[in-house]
Amino acid sequence: MSLKVFCRPVAVLAARIKTFLTCASPRAFAISVVSIALCSDGVLHGTSAQSAAPQAAGVGTLPAVTVTADAPKPRVRPRANPVRRAGRSAPANERAKLQAAATPTAARPGALPPTYAGGQVARGGQVGLLGNKDFMDTPFNVTSYTAKKIEDQQAVTVADVVTNDPSVRLGSQPGGIFDSFFIRGFPIGEGNVGEIAFNGVYGVAPNYRVLTEYVERIEILKGPTALLYGMAPNSSVGGTINIVPKRAGDVDLTRVTTGYASNTQLGTHLDVSRRFGENREFGIRVNGSYHNGDTPLDNQTREAHVGSAAFDYRGEKFRASLDFIEQEEKFDAPSRPFLVATGVAVPTAPVGRRNVTQSWEFAKVHDNSLLARAEYDVTDAVTVFADVGGGRTEVDRLFGTPTILNAAGNTTSTPGRFKFDIDRNVADAGVRARIETGAISHAVSFQGSYYMDEISRGSVNGTPVLSNIYAPIARPQQLVPAPATVPRLSDTELRGIALADTMSVLQERLQLTVGVRQQGVRSNNYNTTTGAVTSAYDQTAFTPMVGVVVKPLSNVSLYANYIEGLSKGDTAPTTAANQGEVLAPYLSKQKEAGVKVDFGTLATTISLFEITKPSGQLGAGNVFRADQEQRNRGVEFTVFGEVQPGIRVIGGVTLIDAELTKTNTLANLGKTPIGVPEVQANLSAEWDTPFAPGLTLVANTIYTGHQYLNGANTQVVPAWTRLDLGARYNTRINNRPVTVRALVQNVFDTNYWAGVASFSALAQGSPRTLLLSMSTDF
Repeated sequence: MSLKVFCRPVAVLAARIKTFLTCASPRAFAISVVSIALCSDGVLHGTSAQSAAPQAAGVGTLPAVTVTADAPKPRVRPRANPVRRAGRSAPANERAKLQAAATPTAARPGALPPTYAGGQVARGGQVGLLGNKDFMDTPFNVTSYTAKKIEDQQAVTVADVVTNDPSVRLGSQPGGIFDSFFIRGFPIGEGNVGEIAFNGVYGVAPNYRVLTEYVERIEILKGPTALLYGMAPNSSVGGTINIVPKRAGDVDLTRVTTGYASNTQLGTHLDVSRRFGENREFGIRVNGSYHNGDTPLDNQTREAHVGSAAFDYRGEKFRASLDFIEQEEKFDAPSRPFLVATGVAVPTAPVGRRNVTQSWEFAKVHDNSLLARAEYDVTDAVTVFADVGGGRTEVDRLFGTPTILNAAGNTTSTPGRFKFDIDRNVADAGVRARIETGAISHAVSFQGSYYMDEISRGSVNGTPVLSNIYAPIARPQQLVPAPATVPRLSDTELRGIALADTMSVLQERLQLTVGVRQQGVRSNNYNTTTGAVTSAYDQTAFTPMVGVVVKPLSNVSLYANYIEGLSKGDTAPTTAANQGEVLAPYLSKQKEAGVKVDFGTLATTISLFEITKPSGQLGAGNVFRADQEQRNRGVEFTVFGEVQPGIRVIGGVTLIDAELTKTNTLANLGKTPIGVPEVQANLSAEWDTPFAPGLTLVANTIYTGHQYLNGANTQVVPAWTRLDLGARYNTRINNRPVTVRALVQNVFDTNYWAGVASFSALAQGSPRTLLLSMSTDF
């Protein structure tokens, strides 16, 4: 594949950025120059070195900082930067150390928490309103995966990475157009508005699948997060997944990665990072990729491109960033989860590569995103921040959702030609301050936030198609026309005001965090034919939070929290006696306690949690009330870091006792909710072999216990185990650092049902898949 072909998305992105910045012609010109330098002649320009990517803090996640006056800085030309100069000849694995030595965390307000031993997981992450925090100072269970982990795993989407966590499972399947998750047994991302946060903000990340080319960190905060992040767009309460975008590091980077995935999926990814200015205060990070070819699934091809540009400015008091993302994925024969007819037992899982979607069915999803952010240190102890942005998703697809009709695996589906337009806009502003009141230190955060989305949809249905999960049948192509219009379907507005205070004494050995958010929720649904409002919703709720951290020893943290989640209340259906009545927002409640131990190179966490979530149902007198409740109790054990030099692990076990504690369907009372396994376990291990310097062997194991497909627990999805094996090799070729990676997913080609969505849909497991890649720094 030529570099010119690969660079097309970058050039297109640069052209689009120019239209955004017509009022700032010097910037637009600079962007054009970068694009031309990278792509016009297919030659990579610039000096190379590894990036350690220090970050700006996130919206709603900017840390409270105390700025200390430094001595005046001498005027130094960029080429005299010692890290940059040393980085040209230093081995790849030494460059991050050089940068860390030259740019200590304390000198970088807003910098990301450093990586933990082994480099796969960070010491902490963004905790929404509370800002960046070390995991030992966080009264929650938080995991932050690094760019190194993303790259070494050859992860295509965020979903590939978060399933390393024993508290997370997928509710979607490979080869589909969306990723959805379960965290602590509650669904996330199952609607038509994405619920992955981008630098602490909902509504900016691509809507259905977040590709990894532009991602520096993937953070998981477990449990409800209404105070910390605001209400999630689809009302999820199990936790929040936040991605942190790449930023230009002090060490210049020009990296090319070529990849292969079976059957013939080929691709190239370019990652370029530069800093400019007398003190290297201006940064730009450009990522572009192109992938195309057949996937492991029968009849399926995938084409995808990504173009992203991240600009930032780092001054002594003022910091700002601007992120652009363009992402597009096209699938022929996209896979879909399966519904199962009532009364039919869950059939044996088919061969993983079988695909009942017809070869003429397709999907195309195009995303554009923008986020601008700024923060200013008013004084040494007070920082103000603000950001604004949004995203737009356009979908054109033709496929149906298959229903399994019987034990023989026969299916039926009705292809539908759908067009979606999904627009999101976000803005927030706030202040952070550090205050001393006697022996008590306060870190106070105040934030006002706004989120809006609008969904438009048009559809035209085809005719039913019959097939079979074990022996798919090719059917004649249906020429289903695109809908003539794409009328508005719904809009939602979320407004919030939040205040939190972290009080600490005894040199932060005792920390107490209290806070509350007032959340307003307004929503309208529309008749797509007449445009009239069919139902409306406008409610307000308060969501508090209390968290405590106690450090009896310097390397031991005891923590506990009480926090609430918020979901939009249902509207009574037309069949109810109180039809049209809007229920108040549902408040989910979590109680959690745990202990974290940092052994220096290895860390462990044990957490006990209980989450209750109400929902609506028809009851006595045919009245629709919020009198149904799901309660998930669980224990989590996680471990990460280096067992000893050269041996790294990430893993753990989650045990969940999930139960429907309130329901007027007596057959379901006390039963296990849909899609929640009792046991989830992960173990990922790496070994740097002493007999072959540079060679690392990798093994990943995932176990998921049995699940239920229906509320009565009569349709059972069996437990499954998957083993992945791989290796990577670090070397130098022509004095350039090179990393070669290989991974075989599902080594034994096990056939399994991977998971269950909350709407009782089965996700097929991945077939055996070979991943190969080679990264070279120039």
